[in-house]
Amino acid sequence: MRPFVVLAALAFAAAAGAAELKAWTGGATPPLVLQDLHGRTHRLADYRGKVVLVNFWATWCEPCRDEMPSIERLRQSLAGTPFEVLAVNIGEPLGRIERFLEKMPLGFPVLLDRDSSAAKAWKARVVPATFLVGPDGRIRYVHYGELDWSSEPVRKRVAELLE
Repeated sequence: MRPFVVLAALAFAAAAGAAELKAWTGGATPPLVLQDLHGRTHRLADYRGKVVLVNFWATWCEPCRDEMPSIERLRQSLAGTPFEVLAVNIGEPLGRIERFLEKMPLGFPVLLDRDSSAAKAWKARVVPATFLVGPDGRIRYVHYGELDWSSEPVRKRVAELLE
């Protein structure tokens, strides 16, 4: 019985570690200039002075769909602060994205990376891939895979960037 407890504790610790934001070590922040669903252009540079969560996702990605509500909860909890969310959909048809958003309305812009060039520049090789950009415009943290963005450890990191 004891080896099972040790293995369970190790598995839990590994899972907990996997759910943390990692400091970004991938170099300079690539530019991000994409249109939203309404044809408006969004430039990451226009968000300087704010903390920006940039999430690369797709409607077919179950972990992407599962984490969207927590991203929305985080955004709502930080209303009135210099915090923004940009959700970058990778290469999907507009109709598919719109059908998804009918079922899951979001309060942040969905940007269209039609040719996946932004995902490549940002090294978003898997989805979801999420980057926290500091007020200075530099990527500070990254997370690959699903994460509860409204969890206390994540909120603490965001709060540090907002200070």
